[in-house]
Amino acid sequence: MTRALTTQWRNLAFSGLILHEILDHPLEDETPQARLKQVGMMTVLYSMNQAHQKLTLSNIMEITALTRSGVKETVDLLVKRGMLDETIVKNSMGRGTARQFEISEALLEKLSSFGAG
Repeated sequence: MTRALTTQWRNLAFSGLILHEILDHPLEDETPQARLKQVGMMTVLYSMNQAHQKLTLSNIMEITALTRSGVKETVDLLVKRGMLDETIVKNSMGRGTARQFEISEALLEKLSSFGAG
């Protein structure tokens, strides 16, 4: 199979997986709007990940044009769901700390089980 087709299948499988994980497993007291924001955020984060961009609050803010609190609110829910892993790293200035995220290994393993990766 060509690389382009493999990439398309992997992207479709990822989209289906996140829809299933978020919409079929709502968190307690979570609104439908919050779930929809999480689906959109995971789509953005997956695209950033595929482009080898660091998943930091600042980078996500730059791409989405959301406020820091808007990004934080949605990303925190994705961490709570176990879809993202969070680590504390040095910020770009090298003086403070920043939160950096990765798509969780558990989610990527589920994606691989679809034969897409």
